[in-house]
Amino acid sequence: MNDNNLSVAVIGCGHWGKNLVRSFHELGALSAISDPDPAVQHHMREDFGVPALQVEEIFRDDRIDAVVIAAPAEMHHTLSMKALEADKHVFIEKPITLTMEDAQEICDAANARNKTLMVGHLLQYHPAFLKLKAMVRGGEIGKLRYLYSRRLSIGKLRTHENVLWSFAPHDISMILALTGQEPEKIVGFSGNFLQPSVSDFANVQMTFPGGIKAHIEVSWLHPFKEQRLVVVSDKAMVEFDDTADWPDKLKLYRHHAEIIDGLPVLKKAEADSIAVEPGEPLRNECAHFIKFCQTGETPYTDGREAMAVLKVLCAGDTANQNWSGVAV
Repeated sequence: MNDNNLSVAVIGCGHWGKNLVRSFHELGALSAISDPDPAVQHHMREDFGVPALQVEEIFRDDRIDAVVIAAPAEMHHTLSMKALEADKHVFIEKPITLTMEDAQEICDAANARNKTLMVGHLLQYHPAFLKLKAMVRGGEIGKLRYLYSRRLSIGKLRTHENVLWSFAPHDISMILALTGQEPEKIVGFSGNFLQPSVSDFANVQMTFPGGIKAHIEVSWLHPFKEQRLVVVSDKAMVEFDDTADWPDKLKLYRHHAEIIDGLPVLKKAEADSIAVEPGEPLRNECAHFIKFCQTGETPYTDGREAMAVLKVLCAGDTANQNWSGVAV
């Protein structure tokens, strides 16, 4: 155990969990891991020099301050509640749960025990997004008009969740953070091409109070990778392209459109690259969790924020199934 740091155990060391294990180890906080696969447990124990424990052993260990849950989403509620009942801080990979009722129960339990609850909406801890959010909140680009996000790739195909639940939580989280609102209406459509009950493509359109519009497009059947968020305001436009090199991840366009003498006029401008200090988003996210647990500060992606994202996911799923609008 590290006496000068938070003591963290990671439950679930699979595709994404192994990255959380690595990051918390690099930050000096990792104290134990747990995974149902004995081979995975063996490799993690050997690679990181921490004990491989059963889940119940983690909950009983008073030396462990916090639990990171990277298990399948259907297990999030049960594991989170047990961790909170054991007086642990909790980090849950996205989505927080599969239902609003389960998410509310987790939030209530964390509040009742005065424990930090954070959800892994990773891009809210990305240096480029943090800069973009500061620009929007500071009024640097004016009044928001609309936002759109595209998260497209070829694979990795899932069988246990559709592309909306797999890809879109990050984009929903960013858009809600920038608007500072929840949408009042959602319209969506999707396509199931490989499996009858699993969407491979989805599009969700959102309308916010005051007229701000946003849409998200996600697909894992796309010829190339694209991870792009565009923000359009009345004074400028900003592009966050996470596939670009660090000097070009965030660009400001001073394009301006207005009506003059009854006619639309567009004034174009060259793009300006916005300086962003490079940093690994996952390491940044894990470091924030440690800090939030130690200081008691509210995470950017706390239970309330996670429930707002989940609400959009659930409404988006319904809209995609019915090809219709859903008020939220």
